Amino acid sequence: MNALAMNQLRGQLRHDEPMSKHTSWRVGGLADKYYVPADLFDLQVFLSMQDAKTPITWVGLGSNMLVRDGGVRGVVIAPLGGLKDLHLDDQSRVYAQCGLSNSKVARFCDKNNLSGAEYLAGIPGTIGGALAMNAGAFGNETWNLVEQVTMINRKGELVERYPNEFEINYRHVRIPTDEWFVAASFRLSEKNSGEESEIKQLLQKRNDSQPIGLPSCGSVFKNPPGKHAAQLIQTAGLKGHCIGSACVSEKHANFIISQADTRASDIENLIEFVQNTIKQKFDVSLETEVRVVGETL
Repeated sequence: MNALAMNQLRGQLRHDEPMSKHTSWRVGGLADKYYVPADLFDLQVFLSMQDAKTPITWVGLGSNMLVRDGGVRGVVIAPLGGLKDLHLDDQSRVYAQCGLSNSKVARFCDKNNLSGAEYLAGIPGTIGGALAMNAGAFGNETWNLVEQVTMINRKGELVERYPNEFEINYRHVRIPTDEWFVAASFRLSEKNSGEESEIKQLLQKRNDSQPIGLPSCGSVFKNPPGKHAAQLIQTAGLKGHCIGSACVSEKHANFIISQADTRASDIENLIEFVQNTIKQKFDVSLETEVRVVGETL
């Protein structure tokens, strides 16, 4: 990217950025380039300047991502703080850009007397991540609320899409190649008169059952059909099991906790150990929710 092109950008471009600063496990090597767009138009300009072969990785709050110790090649795009437009399109339709935290959107809906998005307060991460993996909590899933999404492609062009254009399953969304979510419109229900918010109650339920405040990615494994990953891991006696300084949580067996000296390889090896143990003991294959990116050392 030449100096003239750089002058057109209003966001922040960093080189050799430690990804440990941007993931909730606090691990990960360096990103070759790390870009924080100023807004959606600035992101369009930035993407239009990238070589067609440059690898592009997106990170929100880094709460569902394991970045390997060798870091990430190409460009990491971090929309948090830049893609933050949040408003009502009409009385029950909310427009939210992908750099917003899920909890902020949940509270916005609650403040505007809209019901249905309360569970988003219990999902760590951003709207972009929630869309990409169909994140869920308390029996609800993100795409149950989606009416329309805005995607961006490598050329910086915006594309409007609808739920019927995607293959959507439990914790999985098949996304068109070289397109990424930048915004969504959610259709909600108006609250009944006098209906109280459920957010406080849901957050208390989460705090009582999960190791909130410790470095983790949230739930590591998807629940197998008809089973609970945490129960399988606990029954296998793996609570508290460690590899290096990465340990299965004593409070919730589907969480892996990192320490100040934990390496990404410790976490990845522990994930594999848990999967192999559960397969051997129960003949059940645990699939990960967490997204693993980057290179090993």
